Amino acid sequence: MLKISNLNVSFGGVQALNLNEFHLNEKELRVIIGPNGAGKSTLMDVLCGKTKPAGGTATFKGENLIGKSEIEIVRMGVGRKFQKPSVFEGLSVFDNLMLGMKGRKDFLSAMFYKMTAEQREKIMATARRVNLHKEVNALAGALSHGQKQWLEIAIVLLQDPELMLIDEPAAGMSDAEAARTAELLCELSKENGVIVIEHDMHFVEQIAQDKVTVLVSGEILTEGSFEEVKNNLQVIDCYLGRQQAA
Repeated sequence: MLKISNLNVSFGGVQALNLNEFHLNEKELRVIIGPNGAGKSTLMDVLCGKTKPAGGTATFKGENLIGKSEIEIVRMGVGRKFQKPSVFEGLSVFDNLMLGMKGRKDFLSAMFYKMTAEQREKIMATARRVNLHKEVNALAGALSHGQKQWLEIAIVLLQDPELMLIDEPAAGMSDAEAARTAELLCELSKENGVIVIEHDMHFVEQIAQDKVTVLVSGEILTEGSFEEVKNNLQVIDCYLGRQQAA
């Protein structure tokens, strides 16, 4: 589904990303971990068209993402949930989901928009899927931080993505919310490719069904199962040891 070759990003002469090779299969859930400044968010920014690399390729289903606009990439089937939830807090959960639905967003389309019964049911089904069906009429600003994370995941889902980029979904969540989020991401990977950036190793253990990729200084240090990565001495020294010291 996703293939990256010789991808390089630099900011002010400082290398932020240098990926020789990275692959993601269809319906694979890949977790990416690494210390701050490892290049994790930069990789996400490249894949969604926010950052242009200095060189290299990133192909999604055989088509190069590099040079495409953010809107074009969304239309290709790549959706992203950012680290900090970006929802319209003054609107209801339902209205946030309605705005997130796939479709034309130009002025005339918005002026004459009329929701169909099928679209309403799709919104409600998505709300149920992320455990927000009881909050659809509540203001998004009244949700807990974890619920706002779920709302943004739902908004991405309504764009019908084939690849979902999820940035630190468990940040600020209670243990119960994190457990529900882990279940949700595992469910989503049955239908979509999913890349998750995360720092919480307990959460990583819950969702790491396939490979875990460790980034350090913009490069892949190692890849493997959760147990292999957790017990890797280089990972312990470069990343896990710092977490424990903190």
